[in-house]
Amino acid sequence: MKNYIVLLLLCLILGNTFAQDSTRQSVYKFRLGVDIPIGLLTAGTGIGALIKYKKNKPLTLADVSNLKPTDVNKFDRYAVYQHSRAAAITSDVFQYTAAISPVFLFIDKNIRKDWKTIVPIWMETFALTSTLTMFTKEMVRRKRPYVYSEDFNGNKLSKSAAASFFSGHTSITTASTYFIAMVYADYHPTSKWKPLVWTGAAVFPALTGLLRVKAGKHYWTDVIVGYTVGALVGSLTPFLHRRDFRKK
Repeated sequence: MKNYIVLLLLCLILGNTFAQDSTRQSVYKFRLGVDIPIGLLTAGTGIGALIKYKKNKPLTLADVSNLKPTDVNKFDRYAVYQHSRAAAITSDVFQYTAAISPVFLFIDKNIRKDWKTIVPIWMETFALTSTLTMFTKEMVRRKRPYVYSEDFNGNKLSKSAAASFFSGHTSITTASTYFIAMVYADYHPTSKWKPLVWTGAAVFPALTGLLRVKAGKHYWTDVIVGYTVGALVGSLTPFLHRRDFRKK
């Protein structure tokens, strides 16, 4: 996790470097009133997550020995009985694919010309989504569905076993796809492809969340909150950088 935090902070530093070199007027612009709060929030939640991670202890036999499926609320209990390894692997593929998918924006000529502006905004989006997710996981320490399962034979005695809320796969995937849709729409406000782009942006992370539930890694509430956080960060971050957003 420590290396992950360093990587996120490095993204912010590189993003600032790109921003300083940007000379072409883009659809987006950098604002101290936006970038400083995002940077501070990202650094604060990232450092806080790292501190809490070091202090938090793995689950023990005493923690899990008396747990049973009925301890979980009815809405979320479905996830306790799900253990699909194929779903877990597929959800990993979906997350990693989504994390790099903004590069496909640069197929568009106009967007590609503004890469020095768009890349750091994407870095801010990814970093903020990641640190908010990690910080919440370490603060809440919600046990994953499989911890309550009588049939699961994997490792219940780990720090990860108490990192269910909220779903990072879902939040990062949603932030990625919503970022893509938002940027595409800002550059092509009258495009006939906008409905299709937004539909894909909404459906892909929803499928990721479903897979996380089928894998027994998360509850419905974990993926719903993860989806909401990812959608907000993925759409609001470019929106707040829009050159004309104060006029709308």
